[in-house]
Amino acid sequence: MATRVRLQRHGKKGKPVYHIVAADSRAKRDGKFIQKIGIYNPNTNPATIDINFEVALKWVQVGAELTDTARAILSYKGVLHKNHLLNGVKKGALTAEQAEAKFQAWLDEKANKIESKKSGLSKSKTDAKAAALAAETAVKEAKAAAIEAKNTPAVEEAPAEEAEATTEEIATEEPAAEDNAEETTEA
Repeated sequence: MATRVRLQRHGKKGKPVYHIVAADSRAKRDGKFIQKIGIYNPNTNPATIDINFEVALKWVQVGAELTDTARAILSYKGVLHKNHLLNGVKKGALTAEQAEAKFQAWLDEKANKIESKKSGLSKSKTDAKAAALAAETAVKEAKAAAIEAKNTPAVEEAPAEEAEATTEEIATEEPAAEDNAEETTEA
């Protein structure tokens, strides 16, 4: 019986969640399986992977075939790297302590990469929110200015100039009227 480590689709339409299982290669995709190894949720950013490391390592060591996606997931979590190091110990290329030290260094580096990605995502998210808020504020101010301009009564410049002109004419006419009055009294 050929055993495969593969994904079983669960979840709802458009939001899949996968179970990582060891199953007979002849079984249906979502059918009977031998053992559940973990869960893979691609809906989160970064994707959430929760596996039983020892069980996954056991299946890789006994020679279970891996689908492409299952291989990528197990490689990401370090199962394949740990298997490689343990094979090196079996062949005498490494000691168990050296293999464990190398694997721990790899895990630390991987954890730092994941943490930097998470912090980068949260930073870009806050920057995007700030930019959206600034753009929204600018649009709101522009709309408020347009409404203010629309609602204020338009003061025409021409009548104001005419009012000033009429007061000047009245001021210039009064001395002329006084001059006419003086002329009539002298005559």
